[in-house]
Amino acid sequence: MSSELSPIDKAKFVCAKRAAQFVESGMRVGLGTGSTAAWLVRCLGETVRNEGLSIKAVPTSTRTAELARRVGIEVISLDQAKWLDLTIDGADEFDAELNLIKGGGGALLQEKIVATASDRMIVIADIGKEVETLGAFPLPIEVIPFGWQTTQALVEETLVSMDVLGRESTLRMNGDAPFVTDEGNHIIDLHLKRIGNARQLALILNQMPGVVENGLFIDICDTVVVGYGDGKVEVRDINDGTVAKEQVEFGETQNLFSDLTD
Repeated sequence: MSSELSPIDKAKFVCAKRAAQFVESGMRVGLGTGSTAAWLVRCLGETVRNEGLSIKAVPTSTRTAELARRVGIEVISLDQAKWLDLTIDGADEFDAELNLIKGGGGALLQEKIVATASDRMIVIADIGKEVETLGAFPLPIEVIPFGWQTTQALVEETLVSMDVLGRESTLRMNGDAPFVTDEGNHIIDLHLKRIGNARQLALILNQMPGVVENGLFIDICDTVVVGYGDGKVEVRDINDGTVAKEQVEFGETQNLFSDLTD
């Protein structure tokens, strides 16, 4: 299986496999959304089946919930869990302080709620997601459908006074129709190129009527597991300032990811 993976998929797989080792029986675990998080769900499902791992999982999207159930992971709601031991999720970008841009998959609202209801958040990402300054990846904001064009115009006007390089925004589409989140909202992607003060921008965006949440995750992530195409991983902990480098063995996991899609 490993020999058939591209370097980018190998990087996603090894960081997901390493992050799965943080999960212990009895834990309540938040499961993220996106291609890298899907690798994690598969790895956990294999451990549930083969090693008897017993966990309760709170998915951050309908897509993740369906995959978790399919691989044998017990799914519960956040209201049932009340609080989580750990959340593991991907990221579209992360910087040296482990601040993130998330929401490329459109699940940023549930992802942020679940992550902040956890004792610890671990991000899994390939090395290509690391940036010196956030903003190259479009920043998603979730907005209610009512008056979304007015909200978009207000956001663009506000960006004039912010420390960003670009101010273009686009409504995310799903074919010919607007993309709709699990909560029935729309996503507006902000093409900022560089965000000089992410903390300030996050606070201001969330004060605007019509904006439900933004994709800046500030002071939420505790650890990032970075994957490389050669099977190496780095585990970086922001709280104790450590960086551990390891080699992850692929092994032979026949058909584990045969129907995994982005």
